[in-house]
Amino acid sequence: MSAVSSQAIPQGAARSTGEPGAPGDQASIVPGSVAYADAAVRDDVSDVVPPDSQRPRERFIPLTRFALIDRLTAPEAWAPGEADRARRFFQYLDYWRHQRYNAKLLELEQTFEPFSPDTDLLLTRKFTPSEMTSMRARVIERMRYILDQANYQELDRGSITEQVANDTHYGLDLKVDFGVFDECLVYFRGASTRKDQRRLFRKFLRKEEFDVPIFQRFFLLFKLKPLEKRAEEFMEAEKVSRKEGLRMAKRERAHLPASVTSDNIYMKLFKNIPRSDVEMVFPNTVVKFRLMDKIKLGITGAGGLGMSTAAAAGKLTLLFTNPILAAGAVVGIGATLFRQVMNFSNTRQRYMVIMAQNLYFHALADNHGVMIKLVDSAAEEDVKEEILLYSVLAKEKAHISDLHAIDLAIEQYLQTTFGIDVDFDLKDALKRLKADGIVTQLPDGTLKTLPPVEASLHIDKQWDRLLDDLPLLPHSEGVEVERTAPVAAAAQ
Repeated sequence: MSAVSSQAIPQGAARSTGEPGAPGDQASIVPGSVAYADAAVRDDVSDVVPPDSQRPRERFIPLTRFALIDRLTAPEAWAPGEADRARRFFQYLDYWRHQRYNAKLLELEQTFEPFSPDTDLLLTRKFTPSEMTSMRARVIERMRYILDQANYQELDRGSITEQVANDTHYGLDLKVDFGVFDECLVYFRGASTRKDQRRLFRKFLRKEEFDVPIFQRFFLLFKLKPLEKRAEEFMEAEKVSRKEGLRMAKRERAHLPASVTSDNIYMKLFKNIPRSDVEMVFPNTVVKFRLMDKIKLGITGAGGLGMSTAAAAGKLTLLFTNPILAAGAVVGIGATLFRQVMNFSNTRQRYMVIMAQNLYFHALADNHGVMIKLVDSAAEEDVKEEILLYSVLAKEKAHISDLHAIDLAIEQYLQTTFGIDVDFDLKDALKRLKADGIVTQLPDGTLKTLPPVEASLHIDKQWDRLLDDLPLLPHSEGVEVERTAPVAAAAQ
């Protein structure tokens, strides 16, 4: 019995009583391929491992791959002499998986370059509108793929509204209009809590600890709608003229920097964002006054203005007999109004400072940096899933009908060993091991797994021919343009 299954599955319980699964279609798998086609490898276990319908759990494994390799290659977990061989294979697999994702990153970078808001490079190709639309769709599709492989979960607009229904952690009242976006992807990973402190009046301003629900990682991708498109939406919704619709569209994004345009795709990655403040990360967030602030400012403003007016009322009767005193009364009323306006302005400014400070300390990466971090994270999640599954399949005979029991065994192992509760993505890990030729499904449904030494040699051979099998990056889109003298002069 394996190091994983021996702690999670009783002897003899690994094999289920289900019918053998259909054999895998290995003929369509090309080991060593680095194209995105590996996401479409035939799924032979979709009906074997049912989803957990009891409660939602994340697939993210909050462990480093190094810690997991150390634990899974303990000498007592393998036959004599096999632990070091297994460790070497895991290292080979780690390098191999990261290299394959690097190839994906190169292709993604090429597709993203025309949409990058940070580029300082000269673009030498022109693209038609239809080509730009196709390329934009590929960027979105591949970012979705990478986020899914990195075990992020999508957060739809309804969920965002639900998250901010309660009071925000930072005491802000925020509003986001999603109508301004042409594309908007919101993903998170690591829904947990962290400790914070606050002073309570009922406890005489003593500090009290409380839990703040957070997203450990929060991803945002957006592209603004073109002004003309947004203006047409206003014309239809508000029944206004084109001129008025265009004015409304411009006013909607007036607070955005001029450099933020609808031509670019923007990506942001944040850490430890309070779930009630997710609207804070959007570019068109509007800070509103809370009800308590409105009441407070209204009472102080009305009281101050009333007292000033009452005090000045008598003095205004002296307008003709003592104009200097009457003018002083008018100036006093004006000063009171100015003070109340400043109170409103200062309160709003305080809100903006709070939001800016928190975004500053929560930001992890932007645009191209986001792609690099997510690709690395996706590779690490794949490696962790694969070495967990391999640690079971390499030590005992397994059948396609055993996969559900193996899935539960790995989840129980992670729970008892590390105290983490995850929804282990067995079918995705098995799909990749089969695509790389480490695991083969025989016609009778038996899963044949290469032992550590053979698996290392197999990865070594794939690495040797990696560049030979590397597909050429697409270059059919766009037309090469020369940098003419007028263009060069304008750039200078």
